[in-house]
Amino acid sequence: MRTGRPDGRKRRWRQHKIDRREELVDGTLAAVRARGSGAGMDEIAAEIGVSKTVLYRYFSDKNDLVRATMQRFIETTLMPRVYGAISLDADEYQLTRSALAEYVGTVDEDPEVYRFIMGNGSNEQSSLAEFEKLFAEVVAAVITARAGEKGIETDGALLWSYVLVGGIQLATHWWTTEKSISREEVIDYLTMMAWSAIEGMARANGSRETFNNQPHVLPTPALDAKNAVAAREKTDAAGTEDAATES
Repeated sequence: MRTGRPDGRKRRWRQHKIDRREELVDGTLAAVRARGSGAGMDEIAAEIGVSKTVLYRYFSDKNDLVRATMQRFIETTLMPRVYGAISLDADEYQLTRSALAEYVGTVDEDPEVYRFIMGNGSNEQSSLAEFEKLFAEVVAAVITARAGEKGIETDGALLWSYVLVGGIQLATHWWTTEKSISREEVIDYLTMMAWSAIEGMARANGSRETFNNQPHVLPTPALDAKNAVAAREKTDAAGTEDAATES
């Protein structure tokens, strides 16, 4: 007779497959770090200590293995570092720079894994898209919370976040293949871009109408620097006069 209760053996077997897949994915990460991003199924299997047949028992093909590896890397390595940076008790500029530094640093410190998951998964982009969606939603939540505290409109927060995340991901990917500038330069330039965008949004109060009604003229850096120096000298002089008057 059928009791309607799930078969305990089937449940245990499903859990075994899940656990075994995770073990093999962790083994793949170690294999790629040891043998490089170009490692094939034979090399990965040899490094793990199993036959290639075992890999194909748990993964339909290499794309399936790459997809699972990408998810594991994002969940256990990349996102925890980014989450930690975003969760810092710091001002908005420091949060921006810290998050960028962690993202770029994670990719730079694990280049073979990054190239493996980005270079081999061209036929399967769903995991990358899911990561970008998750990352954008996290950034949007931070923008909404921080801007909301200051009374800034946040209707465009999710769109802004997708622009920031997509641009950062693409720029970092380019850098990993070119390496024409240093890691610190990458962080500086990305921070310059991201912070300028965030600061501009805040200056317009997050409002399309306010932004459209503002003058949009590129500043002249040399003139601005000269004015900044003059203003600082004026402030210093005023402080000196005040001190002299008090004495």
